Amino acid sequence: MGRKIISRLLALLMCSVLMTGCAGTQKTDDYATNKGYDTGSSGDAESSSSSSGISKDKIKVGVIHLSDPAEGSGYTYTHDLGIQGMQQNLGLSDSQIIRKNNVSDSDEEATEKAIQECVDEGCNIIFTTSWGYMKATAKMAEKYPDVYFSHGTGYMSNGKNFNNYFGRIYQARYLSGIVAGMNTKTNKIGYVAAMGSDNSEVTGGIDAFALGIYSVNPDAKVYVKVTNSWYDPEGEKAAAQKLLDMDCDVIAQHCDTVDPQVLAQKKGVYSIGYNSDMSKEAPKACLCSVIWNWSAYYTAAVQSVIDGTWDGSNYYGGMNENLVGITPVADFAAKGTQEKVDEAKKQILSGENGVFDGVIETNTGDTVGTEGKTLDDATITGKINWYFKTVTVID
Repeated sequence: MGRKIISRLLALLMCSVLMTGCAGTQKTDDYATNKGYDTGSSGDAESSSSSSGISKDKIKVGVIHLSDPAEGSGYTYTHDLGIQGMQQNLGLSDSQIIRKNNVSDSDEEATEKAIQECVDEGCNIIFTTSWGYMKATAKMAEKYPDVYFSHGTGYMSNGKNFNNYFGRIYQARYLSGIVAGMNTKTNKIGYVAAMGSDNSEVTGGIDAFALGIYSVNPDAKVYVKVTNSWYDPEGEKAAAQKLLDMDCDVIAQHCDTVDPQVLAQKKGVYSIGYNSDMSKEAPKACLCSVIWNWSAYYTAAVQSVIDGTWDGSNYYGGMNENLVGITPVADFAAKGTQEKVDEAKKQILSGENGVFDGVIETNTGDTVGTEGKTLDDATITGKINWYFKTVTVID
């Protein structure tokens, strides 16, 4: 799959037509999109498959979710919107999508059981959407070499029937940092984080956010509270409340629920959402949301299995592929915020701004990076175990 197939993706159009809830129900919602994918197939998609492919009417797709996508607007919800988009794009029936919800990614046995159920129900490709599913996915991919496995986030893959997919979310994080930096009055910005510095996905996002803030407001500080869980509603509430009690007046997040947004609105301060447009839950607080458009990847991956063109490559898309982005800035944001975001976005899209550019000072006084260069993908995805100089992790 990966670059050979994903290179055939047309740019996703950022629009507001999406489906919510479980598969089959459509209504207007969010900024993610189901449109813009060119399958690259010749001939009728109904019958298009190579000798090593699988006919579209026989394919079954499994997905392992951390929580119930019908609850909230967070991580699982957004991934399932992508699954629904893939189903719509390819014209699959509800019976061809097998969901396993509320599977703890800290329970390897439960993860293996959910994957096994998908295999037993005839799934040809299985998406495991959370970091903690990684080892179980790798194990099951070895056990079932004729089934395709695609793991979201993480870093493991085998180049055959098991790949990894993620995106340059740090680009959108940087832009949201500009928003936060231009709208804080206390110069204290809070961040609810699922994991600590040993997780590059989370830490890199925090650092990109802090760098965006620093670009417009070098006096602002970022205070991080770690929950040590990808999905912990009570822990996320407690973390957000602690940051609010410290007088943080903008609350950002890398966690699954909308609770930090809701608490920020209740306190009368600002918030920045993640995964999907969270202004629905906090219309008076949410300045913008950092969002994913997963349907492009899911469509491409499943199409490659149908066509027999899956090649086991990993996928790492970004703003240029419209896999990641941010929603328009709220109309109550400080004057000039949207214009500043638009300016920085152009620089990122052109390659002028790589976010992690040059020599970067950490909060321990060390430096990373090289003058005139940008951190490479391997470092960004797996070796960011440091925080930018304006970041403080609180107990």
